[in-house]
Amino acid sequence: MKWEETLKQGMDHLRKNDPTLRPVIDAYGLPTFKPHGNYYQELVESIISQQLSVKAAATINGRFVDLFGHFPLPEEILSKTTEELRSAGLSGQKTRYICDLAQRVLDGSVRFDHLDGLTNEQIVSELTAVKGIGEWTVHMFLLFCMGRLDVLAYGDLGVRTGVMRLYGLDTLPDKSVMQALADQNKWTPYQSLVSWYAWKVLDNEPKL
Repeated sequence: MKWEETLKQGMDHLRKNDPTLRPVIDAYGLPTFKPHGNYYQELVESIISQQLSVKAAATINGRFVDLFGHFPLPEEILSKTTEELRSAGLSGQKTRYICDLAQRVLDGSVRFDHLDGLTNEQIVSELTAVKGIGEWTVHMFLLFCMGRLDVLAYGDLGVRTGVMRLYGLDTLPDKSVMQALADQNKWTPYQSLVSWYAWKVLDNEPKL
């Protein structure tokens, strides 16, 4: 099945089962995220972008790439000194995180060729072993990079705020409240679409 057809199937499922989402889906239409296979680069860029605005992250990522003349392989990253990497605008902490990821890719403790065969939970467990990669980062990776359709990004402030607004909640929902809403409105197996529509309500879709 083509990606667009899969998304439309998800939209139809949510329209049928969740009357609150129905007008939101009609207003915003087809989600714009789609899977791609550049897993390593996405994780490096996600570390670079943590706690930065989109503009600042793009600037630092551009400087990082300029250090090498192309997006660097893990061994190229490790060939640079800490000072050279930090000259791109990376903090000392992010420099350590990126080097940790590069080292793990080289020694085989992080592999990308088998991720497609793992569950979301298994991928979270595997990738959060890397310094600087937490559950939120892996949720974004699953959704925007791997195109996994059943990711409820309950740790993302935008998703929580969007859900609070859509469902008339008095406070930001925590994981248990989000999961209860998911069960009640039959969001599975298309929770990623719910996350995306919650972001669109706030117009602040995150980018890796």
